[in-house]
Amino acid sequence: MTGNLYRGQAGLPFSSTLRVYEPLDAFPQEQRKAIQAAGARSASRAAVENAELLASLGRITRPGGDPFPTGRTDLVRVTPAPAAQPGGTADGDGGSEAKPELLYCPSQLVLRAGLAANALMEGIHGPLAELLIPEEQRDRHQERIDLVKARDGSTRVHTRASTWGIPFSWFSLFMESDHKDVVEAGGRIVTVRVWASITDALERARYAVANLALAAPDLDMLDDLAQLTEWLEQFHVESMIELDYGSVADKVYPDDSPTDIRLGIECLAEGDMTGAAAAYRRLASRWIPIRQLARAS
Repeated sequence: MTGNLYRGQAGLPFSSTLRVYEPLDAFPQEQRKAIQAAGARSASRAAVENAELLASLGRITRPGGDPFPTGRTDLVRVTPAPAAQPGGTADGDGGSEAKPELLYCPSQLVLRAGLAANALMEGIHGPLAELLIPEEQRDRHQERIDLVKARDGSTRVHTRASTWGIPFSWFSLFMESDHKDVVEAGGRIVTVRVWASITDALERARYAVANLALAAPDLDMLDDLAQLTEWLEQFHVESMIELDYGSVADKVYPDDSPTDIRLGIECLAEGDMTGAAAAYRRLASRWIPIRQLARAS
């Protein structure tokens, strides 16, 4: 598809995402119709990704310099719920197979942009902060956030994003046996998406937290995992979680990071410092060069 920015993303930072997809009844009643309609308009996953990328590039070149999304064209990603487990039936009584339930992940760009701006402003003050995001624009966007919260109530943010590499804590939610979608085009990997049920992801995160709390309580990853666990606990028990590598997949896939994280934690729990160090070296050799690209000119 000529002109598809999603396939190339030339010159853009590597961006990876962690998304939670929930069943429709997990959303407040007043949101369900709009979420279902937005999901039905999604022609394909590639179309959604390309539309979101085009919209983000449009915002940074918008007259007036306001980089924040308005929320008028928020997108919703959709995926079928996992099929019934072997030995079970879709309807439980031997009747015709039911249509698979859909799971939804709203983009929530207004809320996420506000959180990202706040994180950026925490480390920047004075004239530089005003130059990057003028106070007038921040105030205007805060009004949008207030409107969203007033309309939707307490809103759970379904998406976490990371640039120039994937946080090691994210890999603890997945295993090598989890379902993967490898998206290729033009002889390169566009992205890899790894899927797990939220119950499996939470079990793995809690295991990692428990073992690191005993074996390495000063490790930065422990705080990241604790926050990740608290975030996942907000969502419906039948949700799915997706790790979307984005274009960095072409640099690192096939990727053994979930295995290396699991082995590293197991080695720490058993007091095997040599094994833990070896797992970390494998992770570092894979991901530090990616992170160094953020400072390359």
